[in-house]
Amino acid sequence: MSPNRRRPLVGGNWKMHFLREDATNFCGAFLAGGALPADVVLFPSFPLLPTVAEALEGTDVGCGGQDLHPEDKGAHTGDVSGPQLVDAGCSWVLCGHSERRHDHGESDELVRQKAVAALRYGLTPLICVGETQAERQAERTFEVLERQLRAALSEGPATFTLAYEPVWAIGTGETATPEIAQEAHRFLRDRLTEMLGEAAAQAKRILYGGSVNPQNADELISKPDLDGFLVGGASLDPEKFLAIIRSCGSDS
Repeated sequence: MSPNRRRPLVGGNWKMHFLREDATNFCGAFLAGGALPADVVLFPSFPLLPTVAEALEGTDVGCGGQDLHPEDKGAHTGDVSGPQLVDAGCSWVLCGHSERRHDHGESDELVRQKAVAALRYGLTPLICVGETQAERQAERTFEVLERQLRAALSEGPATFTLAYEPVWAIGTGETATPEIAQEAHRFLRDRLTEMLGEAAAQAKRILYGGSVNPQNADELISKPDLDGFLVGGASLDPEKFLAIIRSCGSDS
């Protein structure tokens, strides 16, 4: 990895997988992997947060929630608040993951509210943007990315990380080519430059998410505007996840 590049970040989104024993076993095997060339955050489901946070205590690996409600408490059955995430040991939270946008109908405005709430409680929001297959086929990719990005950042949060996750590549086994991913990441960084200025935009990490695995990680991370990964299925296997993280240490 070039010394001029941003330090990579790799997130493991476990989605609705694992029980407590699985989480404990994963953390033990993963932490035995030694020093890594990237920052790492695990995003377990809500019931697993205390188990994972305890297993990661004293390490450099972060723990994050998969979602949060914009309000800090109230009559919101099934939701979780920022203070509850912090209390469970989180320092990160996903905002606007495509499965939340599509399974739960989350709007761009709601994603913005969640990112603002995350910052209010000291959580770093990992804001997800990405187009569907229909939107890509209609040549609306850049339109969708700009709309989602500008909506999420309309109140100017300074602390956040961005993830580009083409919806058509999530859990499908179909991955954006390195060239497609780089094109989208470059577009997002150009928009960040317009919104935040050159220095801030160059400092922001933009992750790629969408069927990342040990076989394609090396080529993807070689692209100059890819700063790591948001990994789904492969993050459930500690050896595969470690291999993906280690790809971030390759010279490019």
